[in-house]
Amino acid sequence: MKILVLGGTGAMGVDLVRILAQHSWDVTVTSRTERKSEFRNIRYIQGNAHDCGFLKMLLKDKYDAIVDFMVYQTDEFKLRRDLFLDATGQYLFLSSSRVYADSVRPITEDSPRLLDVIDEEAYLRTDEYALAKARQENLLRKSGRTNWTIIRPYITYSNQRLQLGVYEKELWLYRALHGRTVLFPKSIAEKYTTMTLGEDVAQGISGLIGNERALGQAFHITTDQAIQWNNVLAIYQRVFRDVMDRDIKIQYTDDAKPIYEVMGNKYQVIYDRYFNRRFDNAKFLQTVGNYEFTEPEAGMENCLREFLKRPEFGAAPYSFSAQMDKLTKERTGLSEISGFKQKGKYLIERYFPNKFVSCLKMVLKRK
Repeated sequence: MKILVLGGTGAMGVDLVRILAQHSWDVTVTSRTERKSEFRNIRYIQGNAHDCGFLKMLLKDKYDAIVDFMVYQTDEFKLRRDLFLDATGQYLFLSSSRVYADSVRPITEDSPRLLDVIDEEAYLRTDEYALAKARQENLLRKSGRTNWTIIRPYITYSNQRLQLGVYEKELWLYRALHGRTVLFPKSIAEKYTTMTLGEDVAQGISGLIGNERALGQAFHITTDQAIQWNNVLAIYQRVFRDVMDRDIKIQYTDDAKPIYEVMGNKYQVIYDRYFNRRFDNAKFLQTVGNYEFTEPEAGMENCLREFLKRPEFGAAPYSFSAQMDKLTKERTGLSEISGFKQKGKYLIERYFPNKFVSCLKMVLKRK
């Protein structure tokens, strides 16, 4: 098989490429930076898959399957849909299980989506992630073709991705390792979520590639074991205490609003993290046959232990650190912040009132 993987250097993409390397398939992977392959059947090609010229050059070839990890605005995807479907026998579109509305029953692939049931006009006027993915699913369904497969992962974890509520590890684990307090909203902590090992999702995607039963269908690839966010924290806390010989400092808040106002992810919180998320994965299992998901508690514990052996973080926004420090009455050492400009911005956001900071941002934006 000849396979193109778009955006294959992210968390799940890396796992998928490693899995595909075990086959004799010819795999091309796009990357924005130059990369050398460890595998004979994997070829990296440097370029930005958002660039239409680069994409058209790639799609002059025909592929048995295209796996697309890219994130698009809906208008952007509309211009690319037919290019993808014309260039392959199977286009695997990475959507998200955030498309689903709230549900008291375990979610199936036919459960209502937010786009179909939400009536908040302000939200519907946006192209927020959950709405964008649902609209792009609709574009595939309206294409008049069936050579597509929609994949809806939910929250995934790995040695490098360890989420807590609305936080990526750069936002909560970094603070914990530096002895600062992590704010944890009770309104999220009490909810049930579903967390699936990223490698399991990648393995599941590989099982759908070339699978005729997957054409024209949507699948969420998730474990069916739900876990309360408080219990996720308890797993992290146990490992942290064992490895670091101290506790993660946690301060519970009554509401998530102060946090989502800082992070700018209001809709992710109120239309996802405020929901209990349980999944029925029977459709996926019936399609791929025998398949076992990693038990979440053991998987998350192992991943955090591995990460703590050699912690590496991406950049955390200075404004988040400043606002969290303001709420917890703590401070981030200036040695942790790179660049004089960023240090100055941190100090302003940390020590000046938020109204002043907002006004200053508006003035600077006008200049």
